Amino acid sequence: MIIWTFIQKSIVQGIGILFGSIGEIVTEKSGNLNLGIPGLMYMGGIAGLLGAFFYESASGNPIPFVGMIISLLAALLCSALGALIFSFLTITLRANQNVVGLALTTFGIGFGNFFGGSISKLAGGVGQVSVAKTASAYQAVIPGLSKIPVIGKILFSYGFLTYFAIILAFLVAFFLLKTRAGLNLRAVGENPGAADAAGININKYKYIATVAGGAIAGLGGLYFVMEYLGGTWTNNGFGDRGWLAVALVIFSLWDSRKAILGSFLFGALYILYMYIPGLSRSIQELFKMSQYLVTIVVLVITSMHNKKENQSPEALGIPYFREDR
Repeated sequence: MIIWTFIQKSIVQGIGILFGSIGEIVTEKSGNLNLGIPGLMYMGGIAGLLGAFFYESASGNPIPFVGMIISLLAALLCSALGALIFSFLTITLRANQNVVGLALTTFGIGFGNFFGGSISKLAGGVGQVSVAKTASAYQAVIPGLSKIPVIGKILFSYGFLTYFAIILAFLVAFFLLKTRAGLNLRAVGENPGAADAAGININKYKYIATVAGGAIAGLGGLYFVMEYLGGTWTNNGFGDRGWLAVALVIFSLWDSRKAILGSFLFGALYILYMYIPGLSRSIQELFKMSQYLVTIVVLVITSMHNKKENQSPEALGIPYFREDR
C-alpha cells in the first residue's frame, strides 16, 4: 500500500535532519548558537565521500566495511574541525555567533560543491563519481527482519546510521538530564555566571559541546550521501535540510527525544506534495515550506505558555565574559 511506502520514505527523509538537530541541541545547551549546521552537514558529507573515494581508488579490491570506517572517521573529523573553528572564533575571539555561523554555512556549502565537482572530474566526468561498495555497507539492512511484510519495510529496511540516530537521540537526552556533566552543560547554557562561580569551566564545556555537536551534524551529511544517495554526490543536493535541522530544534523544544518524531514529521511534510496528484508548482512550494510554518506555530504556542522547560537556554547566543559577572 502507498501509505506504508510514504511512512518509510518519511523516515528516510527525516534521519539526516535528525542528526543535524541533535548536534544543534547539544551545541545550544551550552549557550552557543551555531547557524553553521547546514555547512557542517555538507562538510561531513563530502569528507566521507572523499575518504571512501580515495580508499576505493587506491585499493584493488576495496572492502566495504573498511571504506565505511574510513568515510565515517573522515566525516567526523572534518565536521568537528569546522565546529572547532567556529568555537575558536566565537568563544576565544568573541566574534558574533550569527555572522560566524552563516559564514560557516556558506563556506561548508562551497567546500562541498567544490570538492564534489573536483572528485567528479577525477572519476571521469561530472556525475560519474560513485563509491557504491562503501555505500553498500551503509545501506545493509537487518537480514531476515527486513523481509517481514509491512513491518519489515517500516522498521527494518534501513542502514545502521538510521538506528544510530535514534539511539543517539535517547543517549543525548539521558546525558543532559541524568548525568553530572550534562547538568553542568545545561547550567552553562542557562546561567554561565552562576556556573562559573560554582567552579565549572565555561569555555571547556562550550568547546566540547560545540565540537561534538558539529561532528554529530556532519553525520547527517554522511547519511545523506552514503545511505540516501548510495555513495554519490550532487552539488546543492542537500537542499534546505540543514535549515530544517535548526528549525527542528525549536519544534522539539530542545529535547532530542521529541526530535525523533519531529524529524519523521518533517520528512513526511518534505515529500507530501509528491503523493498528492494535480498540485500546481505554487502549491508544491507551499507544501515545501510547511515545516517552517509548523515550527512557527509551535514557537508561538510555547511562548504563550511560557514554561521554563519549553524555552531555549536563557544565555543562548550571548557571549560570556568573566569580567562582566
